[in-house]
Amino acid sequence: MITYEYPFNERIRTLLRLEDLFDKAIYFVEQEGPREHHVVLLALFEILEVAGRADLKMDLIQELERQRQSLLVFRNNPEISEEALSGALYEIEQSSAAMLGMTGKIGQYLRDNDWLMGIKSRAAIPGGVCEFDLPSYHYWQHQTPDARREALLAWLRPFMPLRSGLAIVLRLLRSSGRMEHKVAEGGSFQLMLGGINAQMVRVSLSKPVAFVPEISANKYALNIRFTCPDYDHRSPQAETDVAFDMLFCTL
Repeated sequence: MITYEYPFNERIRTLLRLEDLFDKAIYFVEQEGPREHHVVLLALFEILEVAGRADLKMDLIQELERQRQSLLVFRNNPEISEEALSGALYEIEQSSAAMLGMTGKIGQYLRDNDWLMGIKSRAAIPGGVCEFDLPSYHYWQHQTPDARREALLAWLRPFMPLRSGLAIVLRLLRSSGRMEHKVAEGGSFQLMLGGINAQMVRVSLSKPVAFVPEISANKYALNIRFTCPDYDHRSPQAETDVAFDMLFCTL
């Protein structure tokens, strides 16, 4: 299955963007080449920008506390595994404590690093990080993979409590709701959202289905237009019925 996620508010949109950036950074930091490690730095700079919202940390802490209180209701419930419940509560409490331990403005230690900020400003210019622009960065790229990785992890590590917190919130969000099977007649689907207080919708199609959902929504209606991928021209709308699964996610 290929799953497409569409957030209904800026808060969830920010968490999804950060999740994607963290995934890229963690994947490429384990690689050996200087080009892969350059991607980690670019992802780190983007994480710094996206996570710079002053209320992001408190938003996550408050949401985790809300989820903790919801789980506490299931204490001593014979239908709920006490071990699984305790594990979930422990994970939430550890994540909240780690974020509370993050002092000052998120990523300020990076902003105080003139060398990194020099690379960040040059990286915004097309082709701006060539060796003649940044000879010290060129030198760093010629260090051993382990030396580069150690530095990258040191710069990434202070962000890890955020990654842990948003991972828990997004996991709980994605596991909420109930999957429903739908059919878009002639490639078009519309649903009125009266009474549905969702924060994200997930649309899943089986991989052989060569259609891509273009999703738009407001508080009144959800519209999905399935198109046939065309990488040279504007993608035309599907002319056949398209079967898909849909899940509304709500915390």
